[in-house]
Amino acid sequence: MEPQYIKESNKMCREMGMDPNEISRPKQFLSNIELDQKRRSYSEILSVVSFFSNKLLDSLKGTPILVVVSDARGYLLDIEGDETIKTTIEQFGIIPGSRFTLEDTGTNVVSLALQQNHPISIIGEQHYHTFLHEIACYGTAFHYTDDNNLLGSVCIMMPKQFQNPLFLTMLTQAVDSIERELLLRKQNRQLNIMNQIMLSRTSNGIVITDEQGITTEFNDFAEEISNNSRESVVGRNIKNSPLTGRYFKDVLEHEKIFKNEELHFTKDDGNEVVCLFDAQPIYEDKKMIGAFGQFRDISERYSLQEKFNYLAYHDDLTDLPNRRYIKNEMKTIIHDINKGEDRSLALLFIDLDRFKIINDNFGHSNGDQFLNEVSKRLYSCLGEKDVLARMGGDEFIFLLKDFEDESYVTEKAEKVLDLFHEPFHVGVNELHTTASIGVAIYPDSPITMEDLMIYADNAMYQAKSEGKNRYVVYTSELLEDMMEEYSLEADLRKALDQEEFALHYQPQFNNVTGELVGFEALIRWQHPTLGLLSPLKFIKLAEKNGLITQIGEWVIREACSQNKKWQDAGMKPVKIAVNLSTQQFLTKDLVKYIEHVLYRTELDPQYLVVEITEYMAMEYEYSLSVLEQLKALGICISIDDFGTGYSSLNYLKDFPIDYIKIDKSFVNEIMNDHNDAVIVKAIITLAHNLNMQVIAEGVETAEQLEFLKDYLCDVTQGYFFSKALPAQEVEQKYFAWQNN
Repeated sequence: MEPQYIKESNKMCREMGMDPNEISRPKQFLSNIELDQKRRSYSEILSVVSFFSNKLLDSLKGTPILVVVSDARGYLLDIEGDETIKTTIEQFGIIPGSRFTLEDTGTNVVSLALQQNHPISIIGEQHYHTFLHEIACYGTAFHYTDDNNLLGSVCIMMPKQFQNPLFLTMLTQAVDSIERELLLRKQNRQLNIMNQIMLSRTSNGIVITDEQGITTEFNDFAEEISNNSRESVVGRNIKNSPLTGRYFKDVLEHEKIFKNEELHFTKDDGNEVVCLFDAQPIYEDKKMIGAFGQFRDISERYSLQEKFNYLAYHDDLTDLPNRRYIKNEMKTIIHDINKGEDRSLALLFIDLDRFKIINDNFGHSNGDQFLNEVSKRLYSCLGEKDVLARMGGDEFIFLLKDFEDESYVTEKAEKVLDLFHEPFHVGVNELHTTASIGVAIYPDSPITMEDLMIYADNAMYQAKSEGKNRYVVYTSELLEDMMEEYSLEADLRKALDQEEFALHYQPQFNNVTGELVGFEALIRWQHPTLGLLSPLKFIKLAEKNGLITQIGEWVIREACSQNKKWQDAGMKPVKIAVNLSTQQFLTKDLVKYIEHVLYRTELDPQYLVVEITEYMAMEYEYSLSVLEQLKALGICISIDDFGTGYSSLNYLKDFPIDYIKIDKSFVNEIMNDHNDAVIVKAIITLAHNLNMQVIAEGVETAEQLEFLKDYLCDVTQGYFFSKALPAQEVEQKYFAWQNN
C-alpha cells in the first residue's frame, strides 16, 4: 500500500501540471563559493555523516548504492557511493549544491525525508516521474535531538532490483548513531566552552593531568601564581614538578586526596606566594583518568595572619617576645624534660629599680624610650640559646635553656647587673637605674610552668627587699620565708578587725627649755602568737598588699584621739606626729579624711604633725597641692629622714614645711664621723635660714645631745630620753618629763 505522503506528493505534481515523462531537474543551485561556505559550516556534521556513511557503504559492499546528504533546506552537500549511479544522476543535474524541492523535482526522497518526521522509502513506480521508476530510495532526516533542530537528511539510492526494506532499518540505525554522535559533540563543545570560562574566570590556579600525569590544562591564574608559562607546563609530566610532583604522584598512583596543603614559593620578583593546594583523582565510569589540582592564593591573608601572630607574641614597644611567647617556650621545654629529654631551663626575672620615679619625673614618652634603651642593652648579653622577653611595664625576663652548668645562670645574672653600671641617655637626660633579679632554675622534680614563674617572681621580690640592685636565686629556704610571709599577711588582714594594733609614743624635747613638746606615734602589732612586732616586721608587707592605707588611717585616728584624751585629762597640750606612707599620701581623700578625724576627735589641728619623706615630695605639683591643703587645716608638716633620699632645695623652698627631721643615721655618727657632723650642721643651718625647726631623732648619748644643742638643733628624741612607750606608761612618766 502506497504511503499517504507519497500519494499527496504525486497528487501535488499532477495538480501542478508536471509531465511524469519529462526529466525533472533541480532549478536552484548554490554557487561554488556558497557551497564551500555551506560545507564549512557543516564540516563537523559532514565528517560524522561521512564516518557512518562509509560504514554503511562498507556493510553494503557489492551493492550499487549512493549516499546523499542534504542540509535542512534540501541543498545537496555530499554524494558518496557508486560512481555509475553518480554519473547517471549528474546528467539529471543532481550534483552537490543543487536543491531538491517537491515543486521543482516532484516526488523525491530528499524533500520528503526532510518533510516527514520518520524514515521514508520511495520504490520504483512510487516516484511521479517515470525516469525514476527503476530507482529505490530510502531517506530520513537527522536532528540535534536535544532541541529537535533539523539539520538535514541522509538518503540512499540504488537500482530498484536491489531494494530491500532492511536498508531502511540500516539507514535508520546509522542516522540514530549520527544524531547521538552529533549531540555528544555538541555537548562536549558546550562543556569545553564552560570549562574555558571556568578556567579563565576562576581566581584559582587549575592544573589537570591525564592518568599518566601529563599536564593537559594549566590556566591563566596557575601561570600567574607559579610564574610558569602554560607552554612550559602543558605536555610535561606533573610528577616531575619540584613543588607539587609528590602530591600528584600520590594522587595518580595511590588515589590519595589532598586538601588545604600549604605551599610556599618565591616568584622571580622575590615576592613570596603562599597557596592552599588541593589535589584529587578524576574518574570516568569509576576508572581514574587523571588528576585535578587547585591553588588558592592566600598570600595576603597569610601575611596578615603572620603579622597578627607576630604582634600576638611580641611586645609592640620593644619588639621583644612577650609573656605569651615565653609561656609557650617554657611549656615546650618542660614537656620535653618531663618526657625524659636532657634539657635545662632557668628564668631570670628582672625588675627595674625606681622606674616609677623615672616615668613620673621625665614623662611616659621618655619612660618608653628608656625601656627601649634598656631592652637593647639587655639584648646585648643574649646567649645563643637564650630568649629575652618583656613581660610588661619595667619587667623583663631571660629564659635560659639547654645550658650545661648552673653557673651559666648566675654568671648571666651578674652580667645583667653590670649592664646598669653606666647611665642611660634618653634625649638630653642621663638616667640611672639598677635591676633586681629573681633567678629560678627548673628543679630535678617536675613542677609546672606557673610554679617556676612564681619562684622567679618571689626571688625577684626578695632581691628588692634585700636592698635592690642584686640577684637572688630561689631556694627552698626562700620558699619557707615566703610561706611565713604569706601566713603573716593573712594574719595582718585580720589584725585591724581584731584590734591588735597599738600606738607607742616617743617623747620629743625642746633643746633650750628642756620641756616636753611632742610625741611621735609609732605603731606596734600585738600578734596573738608572735608577740609584739615592730613596724619593720609588717609595714613593707602592708605596703605590698595595699593594707597600708587602712592602717595609716587607723594611726591618724588613734593618735588624734589619744592626744585629745590627754589634753582633756589635764596634760599640757603637745604636738603628736604621725608618719604617712607613700600610698596614703597619694590617696585622693587624704585631706578630707584628716579634716574628718580632727572634727570627730575635736583635736586642735595645731597639735597634729604629719611626717612625709623626701620620696613623696618628688611628685612636686601633687605634693605642693596636698601640703598646702593640709597646712590650711592648721596642722604642721615635717620632712622625715631628711638627707637620705631625694633632697631638693626647690621643694624645701616652696613647700609649707615646719620641721626637718635629721635621720638618725647621721646622728649616730656625729661624734665619730666628721662628714656626718658637717652634714648635720649644714641641715640645721639650712632649716633655720628657711624658717624651719629641726628635730634630731635617734639621740642616745649626752654627747650627741650636747653637740646638737651647740649647733642650735631645736628638738630631739631618742633612747637618751625614752623609747616609744604605750599610752599608759606615757601618762605615768608625764609629770616627770614635765618637771625635767
